[in-house]
Amino acid sequence: MAVNATTFDGALERLLRAPADGSHLRAHFCSVHTLIEATDNPELRAALNDAELIAPDGMPLVWGGRLQGYQVGRVCGPDLMLALLERSVATGGRHYFYGGAEGVPEQLAGRLQQRFPGLVVAGGYSPPFRALTPEEDEAVVQHINEARPDYVWVGLGSPKQDLWVASHFGRLDASVLLAVGAAFDFHTDRVKRAPLWMQRVGLEWFFRLSTEPRRLWKRYTIINARFVALVAADVVRGVAGRIRGPRGADQRPGR
Repeated sequence: MAVNATTFDGALERLLRAPADGSHLRAHFCSVHTLIEATDNPELRAALNDAELIAPDGMPLVWGGRLQGYQVGRVCGPDLMLALLERSVATGGRHYFYGGAEGVPEQLAGRLQQRFPGLVVAGGYSPPFRALTPEEDEAVVQHINEARPDYVWVGLGSPKQDLWVASHFGRLDASVLLAVGAAFDFHTDRVKRAPLWMQRVGLEWFFRLSTEPRRLWKRYTIINARFVALVAADVVRGVAGRIRGPRGADQRPGR
């Protein structure tokens, strides 16, 4: 699995253009955790390999891309979500929120509409904490399509959200499906984010570990160590990282 060599502004512009262009895209925001999960999970790896945009949401991935000479910036899902929502007010973009605990999509929609007056929310749904039956899933697809969103924001946690996006791409009419992880909880203040300075220097993982050590210790210790070993192995093989140019507009080193 490889990550797109892109910047925040580049990813944002691509996603904003999609409805007008008639494009259909899947956007995933890849952290070190996602990369290691994909290494171990063939289904997740296949889902991400087929995606149109896998953005680097994690400073280690950004640093790896820059070391190869690519112009790469951090594309954090929760931050891109706010930027795209704000910009889409002018174009009338329609948004649907899928995921979160009961009541979260409605709370999220209310807060975002207060923050961005004129924002069009097409709908939302909080699925149960179990697998949907085929009939239930088909009803969800029909409900989303009837709402006619341009963007479907999926907050189910990784890898569940990534697999959901992959399995529903082609069944949903929306231009863009976006797997944005903890964005729903961040933007409803259910989970506190790291200070901006920690985000910028790549220490957001440490903040999250310190606030939820029992749940996240494995993700941010064992998995981080595995990432370091993976990068070292790539360097030995002469591949400094796992960064690719964006599909349709490859970005070569130095460009």
